[in-house]
Amino acid sequence: MSHDSTNAPIFDATIRIDNLPPAGRELKLAADATQRQALAELLEISAIERLDVTLNATTFRGGIRVLGRLRAVIEQPCVVTLVPVRQEIDEAVDRVFLPEADASRPAAASAEIFVDLDADDPPDHFSGPEADLSDLIIETLALAIDPYPRAPGASVDAPQMDKDDEIESPFSSLKALKDSGDKH
Repeated sequence: MSHDSTNAPIFDATIRIDNLPPAGRELKLAADATQRQALAELLEISAIERLDVTLNATTFRGGIRVLGRLRAVIEQPCVVTLVPVRQEIDEAVDRVFLPEADASRPAAASAEIFVDLDADDPPDHFSGPEADLSDLIIETLALAIDPYPRAPGASVDAPQMDKDDEIESPFSSLKALKDSGDKH
């Protein structure tokens, strides 16, 4: 998921990677009300009450590895009753970013792609001395959101009927005709 880059970014989550210290560089983000509202609109949820992110970027295989934690409290409507449902999110972040591949080498046109669903995620890419981690934060939050939130006690089961309420089907009329024909 990526937000429209023509607009101003929702929050600044860039990190300089050209001279990372051995312990890495830390990024802490606590989104303010305006940022949370913009992000809630982007993710099409009712509200984000809290969003706190702590990330640490360290050098890794010519790029960086970002480890950390995303914590959020969101609100969205129940899929059954439309009552607001609150969800607490606590997600670990572990992502690798590598420098962008050399654009002067064209990719092979007939190259086959093998996708191993059990393998680790492929690395993300960055160019220049900074890596923008805002898309990583937005994606992590978006994937943690319950796509079908339900309020406590909400059920999609058929409503219960009283024993006196009998559903009349077209076959019940036929059965009545058949039963009356057997008695003659």
